[in-house]
Amino acid sequence: MVTIPARPEPLPGFVASTSPPPRAPHQGSLDDLGTPLSEVTFVVVDLETTGGSPVADAITEIGALKLRGGELLGTFDTLVNPGVPIPPLITVLTGITETMVMPAPRIGEVLPAFLEFAGPAVIVGHNIRFDISFLDAALVASGRERLTNRRVDTIALARRLVRDEVPNLRLSTLAAHFRTTTQPVHRAFADAGATAELLHALLERAASFGVLGLDDLLMLPTIRAHPSAAKLAFTARLPREPGVYAFRDRGGRVLYVGKAANLRSRVRSYFSGDDRRKVPQLLREAVAVDHRVCAGPLEAAVRELRLIQSLRPRFNRQAKAWRKYAYVKLTNERFPRVTVTRVARDDGSYYLGPLPSSGAAHLVREAIETAVPLRRCTTRIGRRAVVEAGMPCVASQLGVAACPCRAQVSEQEYACIADVARQGITSDPALLLQPLEARMTRLAAVERFEEAAATRDRAAALARALRRRRMVEQLQATERLVFDAPEGRLELRRGLLVLAEDHGTLASAAPPSVAPERDEIDELLVVARFLEQHAHAVRVVAADGTFASALPQFANYEATRAGGRRERDRDRVR
Repeated sequence: MVTIPARPEPLPGFVASTSPPPRAPHQGSLDDLGTPLSEVTFVVVDLETTGGSPVADAITEIGALKLRGGELLGTFDTLVNPGVPIPPLITVLTGITETMVMPAPRIGEVLPAFLEFAGPAVIVGHNIRFDISFLDAALVASGRERLTNRRVDTIALARRLVRDEVPNLRLSTLAAHFRTTTQPVHRAFADAGATAELLHALLERAASFGVLGLDDLLMLPTIRAHPSAAKLAFTARLPREPGVYAFRDRGGRVLYVGKAANLRSRVRSYFSGDDRRKVPQLLREAVAVDHRVCAGPLEAAVRELRLIQSLRPRFNRQAKAWRKYAYVKLTNERFPRVTVTRVARDDGSYYLGPLPSSGAAHLVREAIETAVPLRRCTTRIGRRAVVEAGMPCVASQLGVAACPCRAQVSEQEYACIADVARQGITSDPALLLQPLEARMTRLAAVERFEEAAATRDRAAALARALRRRRMVEQLQATERLVFDAPEGRLELRRGLLVLAEDHGTLASAAPPSVAPERDEIDELLVVARFLEQHAHAVRVVAADGTFASALPQFANYEATRAGGRRERDRDRVR
């Protein structure tokens, strides 16, 4: 049993969830509660068959009960003529003989009535896959579609809720354990009645896990039985709305921050299908889950980023990722060169980034140096220093770089080379990408495929970096942008979202002449991608500045797998 200590104070603007809601009467809307179990119509079904194969055997009896809120709405009970002999063993087990089923209707005549009886209800059964497999086989044989109803298996529920209390999960064992009034006797209607009573008993048990809606019930069988399962009660107060959530420990420290389109479903998923290595430890340490409902996915994504940046929760990988961000810098020297740096300064240099890692930045640096023969040495030469002729550097001897440091090219010639690189970064990507594409084509033509692939990877990295820069600059160039989106009216200040608590005082991001800071790039990219993905549903209301880009389009050079799928960008910002 898990003991939950006194709850710490929730985060400002958040609602704490540490225990199930009180049992005082409360009428929630369907939007707040999803589909409450008291409003769900269940059809509990059981079949008797001539054997265990839906292909070779046939149905001999169908029994079903329709229930909602504990009330019996209707029953369905009929024998079915299987059209094949009934094995003696089945007759001994069920008591159904060929004489009994001879005057009964065939399954093709029974199915329309059963489908009308079941309608869109949730189908329940004990080992429901067995019953559904026979019904689907009969439907397909008669030219109909398979059943699409959502289904609940009482075996799966019992395995999750009472496995330690019973020797096995047979219907007869569970019926005896819960003392159902109807005893299963291998007849369809009686077994369906026992299953219906078992369902209600299991729903009472499930309430202790915060199972209040149909989505909770459908997810419950997937939840693993671990010591933190009792903390599912945290989710009882969570709404089924978009927002952000935060796991906190007994000291009130935030352990993890996340966003969700459905807060309740997302937090409950940590107890089921989430196999990340640190999740069990997170659940053991958590004593509360705070949440804040958001108007939509953009607000949720921005709030998540800002919370991670300000709180640096130790279970968020992204809280550690920002330390790895790096820039590609075209230096403001007499003879400019390309370097990788962690900080962007207003020093007259041209910056590209920040990029997700120094590895990604070095790949972009290599792409630029491959496309344009910039010098690669680190020699510092003053503005007025006299350049003397001498032995060129190794890169120059190999023919891959110019060497103005040893007067191998004139200062004017090198200025033209540096200007090509500058224009390629800022306004005309083709100046950098076309030489890379030409080199890739030449290498492939002479079957130097590994070198061609390396060139392609550099071109793809450069194209990604340039595309990121373009998206960010487009937002930063607009001082204020107001637009209507599916989640309501939103306002941006140089690309940063203005939230309710900002009261219009949000500090503007850096002007376009300076690369964005490491703590700004993720939000700018989130906003840019949102606008790109929802362009068809966004209506601009007001704009101070020009929200557009005159830069030409360019290829992405991403490698594709068989089938044309793009490979995952390993360096993307998480």
